Amino acid sequence: MKTTTFECETGSYHTFCPISCVAWLYQKIEDSFFLVIGTKTCGYFLQNALGVMIFAEPRYAMAELEETDISAQASAYEELKRLCYHIKKTRNPGVIVWIGTCTAEIIKMDMEGIASTLESELHIPLVVARANGLDYAFTQGEDAVLASLAQHCPKFSSNDNTIEVHTPLVLIGSLPNPVANSLVLELKRQNITVSGWLPSNTYKKLPALGQDVFVCAINPFLSRTASTLTRRRHCKLINAPFPIGPDGTTAWIQKIAAVLGLPTFNLKERESIGWKNLQKFVSKLQYKSLFFMGDNLLEVPLARFLSNCGMHVLEIGLPYLDRHLQAAELALLKRACLKNNKPIPKIVQKPNNYNQIQRIHDFQPNLAITGMAHANPLEARGISTKWSTEFTFAHIHGFAHSKDILELITRPLQRQDSFEKTATQFALN
Repeated sequence: MKTTTFECETGSYHTFCPISCVAWLYQKIEDSFFLVIGTKTCGYFLQNALGVMIFAEPRYAMAELEETDISAQASAYEELKRLCYHIKKTRNPGVIVWIGTCTAEIIKMDMEGIASTLESELHIPLVVARANGLDYAFTQGEDAVLASLAQHCPKFSSNDNTIEVHTPLVLIGSLPNPVANSLVLELKRQNITVSGWLPSNTYKKLPALGQDVFVCAINPFLSRTASTLTRRRHCKLINAPFPIGPDGTTAWIQKIAAVLGLPTFNLKERESIGWKNLQKFVSKLQYKSLFFMGDNLLEVPLARFLSNCGMHVLEIGLPYLDRHLQAAELALLKRACLKNNKPIPKIVQKPNNYNQIQRIHDFQPNLAITGMAHANPLEARGISTKWSTEFTFAHIHGFAHSKDILELITRPLQRQDSFEKTATQFALN
């Protein structure tokens, strides 16, 4: 196949709930407090699914909706007011983020109206983000929060004497500080200065936005944020590939430099060193086949990188594809497949899992990247799997962290190889 084929099966989302974004965002925005407005089920999810990720006292809580709330017999305003005043007294956050869930959406709770009224009483900024699982997949919860935060950023003024002479560049996306710093240093090597991040480490440090500001995403699931920044804050979007793998990191830097009218220095050499450091992993991936079931919207850049590692990507399933934001990635994916003499994989939005299981049965891939729900059933059928959520929480951006991706990929393949060798020896004996 020489062209990219797109399909949409209109299946249900089989992903982690997007309210899980609080697990990493409350850690990134250090003065924040997240209030999830939902049912006990949402509370159980946060407690059980995210409990393993919490190593300090978390800055999030549940505002549980009871039957009286759902039947409009209780005042949502009074209850949220009580909770927010308690949060202010006990935690004194710089910002409180309300996360709307499926139930809040179904009963059409006017969170924005309540927040607007309460904010003036509370004297703490209230950010409302609708991150319900009816409309959004796993990582799109972060997208909802950042799109709302973008509305609270100060206005950029080119007349401000405190503004430096370089072109303002804001990077979009939440990364652990060491990973974010490594990307900033890579850009600094090319004389590109990052003026801010969305999200910032604290609410008061939100970047200034305006028509003279360039913005660039570091993840493919930030569609609403990118749209908000361009349409409402009038920023200039740099539509680049994503800095995943040496190939993606090089293309990301090249596109930013080209848009800003700057030359690059020794970038290809940096990429060559990156590939050299990965060689022991790449040698194990040659001719291995891979199937993405679809979960975290990182599928296309991961498929592009792994295609350049010599893997045969059979299908890319993903919950949602923004062809505009991922246009550069789709072009690189096609180029990678043609360069490595591999067929261009079919891309399936909202895949029907029953149909996917049938295709996996037919393809018999060496590895399937899937959500947690399908991992054990596939393993029982002899298909090696890797949880897609692991790529969300792992450090995978930039030259320095490409190895982390390949360690995740090769681990189940090595386990399968070891199992087959043991089975063979057992049979011979």
